[in-house]
Amino acid sequence: MTIGIGDPLPSVQITRLTADGREPVDTAEYFKGRRVALFAVPGAYTPTCSAKHLPGFVEKADALKARGVDEIACTSVNDPFVLEAWAKANDAQGITMLADGNADFATALGLDMDGSKFGMGRRSQRYAMIVDDGKVAALHVEAPGEFRVSSADHLLETL
Repeated sequence: MTIGIGDPLPSVQITRLTADGREPVDTAEYFKGRRVALFAVPGAYTPTCSAKHLPGFVEKADALKARGVDEIACTSVNDPFVLEAWAKANDAQGITMLADGNADFATALGLDMDGSKFGMGRRSQRYAMIVDDGKVAALHVEAPGEFRVSSADHLLETL
């Protein structure tokens, strides 16, 4: 079952990389008490993710924050070291990278997909959501192969 508007985020262990190394993150706790724009990509360094999705959120970060977003976070089924390198390669300062290495978070949300025919295994669908105090306030899931409703521009239009 796919998570919906008004639902609380599930408690799943994911990882982020800090100056001190890998840090476990409990998703239910991490998103409490603030408003977060969370977007998910099928994989770091993949074409649409690198050319459009991440750069759009980097470019629109100030506009999103001006509309009440406290933090912008990206999740992907990659390890935290790959996400950190991808963030640096794209000058994505200010975007929190949350590694869902085993697709546990994507699966718990009901937003996972099978990318095996592309050699990618289990991945996250492409989506963007607003999480307000741990609950889904807005959710925009892309149709397979599309990039429209999960863009930073579209998210801004809906705020």
